[in-house]
Amino acid sequence: MEQGKELLKIFREVTGAEPVMWGESIVGFGHYHYRYETGREGDTAQVAFSPRKAAISLYGLQSGDGAQELLDRLGPHKRSVSCVYVTKLDQVDHDVLRELIARGWVADSAC
Repeated sequence: MEQGKELLKIFREVTGAEPVMWGESIVGFGHYHYRYETGREGDTAQVAFSPRKAAISLYGLQSGDGAQELLDRLGPHKRSVSCVYVTKLDQVDHDVLRELIARGWVADSAC
């Protein structure tokens, strides 16, 4: 729970936005509509997190300019197509995390 509170503070400070719940467990900031070439479309948060038991899921942090290089400096984490997974917030570089959030916020603002 403490990690969730810390992430809430960080995301608020970086984005300047108020959080919105996306489903039961995702805390999102901002909004954009997406459309795939297949015709599938939907809405999602620009950047978000979910403080789950096994790992914290971070969304929207891989889309910003230079994000891959920053992720290499973040600290212990795993990546999937749309998420970055962190097991302990105190093991990652908070300055790098803030920069990833900021770049994801800017990158997705154009959507």
